[in-house]
Amino acid sequence: MTLDHLRLRLPPVLAGWGALAVTALPGGSPLRWIPVLLFVCFGPGLALLHPRRGTLRPAARIEMVALAAPLSLSLAVTVSTTLFLVRGFSATAFLVTLAAITTVAAALPGLPLPAATRGAVGPGRHGPGAGRGR
Repeated sequence: MTLDHLRLRLPPVLAGWGALAVTALPGGSPLRWIPVLLFVCFGPGLALLHPRRGTLRPAARIEMVALAAPLSLSLAVTVSTTLFLVRGFSATAFLVTLAAITTVAAALPGLPLPAATRGAVGPGRHGPGAGRGR
């Protein structure tokens, strides 16, 4: 894994463990709930979707952000439901599980994005025919 890949894959992981760390702050503080909310809404999805190779062009970036939120929230609902069913739900257990899933997902190759497979990944070519296979 190169430094460039690490730079792109590490922020969701750090956000997850950082969200867990800020739960030590007093309840109701915006410094506590804002990082947790942002991580739960985007962190796991970004870790799962971000491709490993190439620089994302605008179409793939937009697609990644648009898909990250529903994917993250679906994962959060699944984790929270599972924890409720085993009678083990707590904010700490929820965030530890999501942060661990995010860490594992960041170490794996990202899921292929449809925009990325249509030529939206790689060096920017501009003009007619940009993004089409030749």
